[in-house]
Amino acid sequence: MVEKTTKDTAALETQSPEDFDQPSPLRKIISVASIAAGVQFGWALQLSLLTPYVQLLGIPHKWSSLIWLCGPVSGMIVQPIVGYHSDRCTSRFGRRRPFIAAGAILVAVAVFLIGYAADLGHSMGDKIEQRIKVRAIGIFALGFWILDVANNTLQGPCRAFLADLAAGDAKRTRVANSFFSFFMAIGNVLGYAAGSYTNLHKMFPFTITKACDIYCANLKTCFFLSITLLLIVTVTSLWYVKDKQWSPARNENDDEKTSSVPLFGEIFGAFRVMKRPMWMLLIVTALNWIAWFPFLLFDTDWMGREVYGGNSDAKSQPIEKKLYSKGVQAGAMGLMFNSIVLGFMSLGVEWIGRKIGGAKRLWGIVNFILAAGLAMTVLVTKLAEDHRRTAGEFAGPSSGIKAGALSLFAVLGIPLAITFSTPFALASIFSSNTGAGQGLSLGVLNLAIVIPQMIVSLGGGPFDALFGGGNLPAFIVGAIAAAISGVLALTVLPSPPPDAPALKSGAMGFH
Repeated sequence: MVEKTTKDTAALETQSPEDFDQPSPLRKIISVASIAAGVQFGWALQLSLLTPYVQLLGIPHKWSSLIWLCGPVSGMIVQPIVGYHSDRCTSRFGRRRPFIAAGAILVAVAVFLIGYAADLGHSMGDKIEQRIKVRAIGIFALGFWILDVANNTLQGPCRAFLADLAAGDAKRTRVANSFFSFFMAIGNVLGYAAGSYTNLHKMFPFTITKACDIYCANLKTCFFLSITLLLIVTVTSLWYVKDKQWSPARNENDDEKTSSVPLFGEIFGAFRVMKRPMWMLLIVTALNWIAWFPFLLFDTDWMGREVYGGNSDAKSQPIEKKLYSKGVQAGAMGLMFNSIVLGFMSLGVEWIGRKIGGAKRLWGIVNFILAAGLAMTVLVTKLAEDHRRTAGEFAGPSSGIKAGALSLFAVLGIPLAITFSTPFALASIFSSNTGAGQGLSLGVLNLAIVIPQMIVSLGGGPFDALFGGGNLPAFIVGAIAAAISGVLALTVLPSPPPDAPALKSGAMGFH
């Protein structure tokens, strides 16, 4: 009896090898994918509120983009390292789950530092009337770095876990990534809705302090809600879905190979064995993210400055700050609309791909939608400027201009759904025959995302300043990059290989 109980417990924890060789039930894939909602809630708050927040702490607009270097630098270093070690983790809890749990704990630490940066800075000597609050900025930057490290620790193993659960089935891999994208959209909707609601701080009255005004208190409250959601979905998923316990090969050659090849040797080795389809995927992905990052980093700032005519600088007039705040809130609402479209589009990616004729054709088409949307920001900005010249400098946008700007946010949810799912699914399929683990392969793909983000973070603000400030120059560069990415996706990006498991069975129908 004791022996049977022990065996049952072991089976519950690790499952049988045969179970892991077959695609997991959809309910387990959905459970793991739901972690994306918690992760993306925090990302949505970063994208909608933190660029304005760092400017309120005293960082000038043209240098605020440097704060976003945290993401790409940590992503470039952390995701490949985490992916490498999660492929080889021998914990009894499995390969992926320990890293996902560690990432969730780090998020909680980071959220505390970011939310209380102004309070901690004030207690350490920052003056309320000080224009540049050096200590608060330092604490915020530390928290932001930890948050990005934590998010990368979470996202990489989550996507690799989904690939493990798909067990090499190409269609199930794409479905898993589509659900991941869908839950990202849910997290976005919740995050942007929270960011656009100005009285959220009333849930936690203690968040308003001498050093932390209503805007800061709302940010604190948003992050409290974010970490609550993340912990709920993470604990639930890790309890419900068991992870394969990895055992290293015991033969002499494998032992020698495992011990003699260091991490970065493995990464460079992955590049050496990478075939043309994966290289093309990296190029198209890099161009795609050069297009996305200017908008993702500065969309709410664009609404506050160019569309509403406000300003967040410390020396600006109170009415300019009020207009800027209204614009940021309207931008958060636009991002919520964007995420609603993203969610519905994510559920239809598989069906739309079959109707259009394949993943690469769908990706190419939506990249042209992205290019057109970014180009339209110029028209909306010019209309807003013309309106202010006739209605008054502090009149704000007309209802038509505001509707046009919000419509742009919503339409861009279509290409964003493809960006969040298709490249990762293709990477899992293309890399299946290279010998690299899913964690390492997705970490390599992440380099094609973080390097463009570094370029935008380093060059975005100064590049905009060369053309008189504002966000339009970077948006125009993004539109050009999106168009080039679309052309390459349609012409040089290969279709998924015909020997993918789902293709062999004829079930895929999406190539």
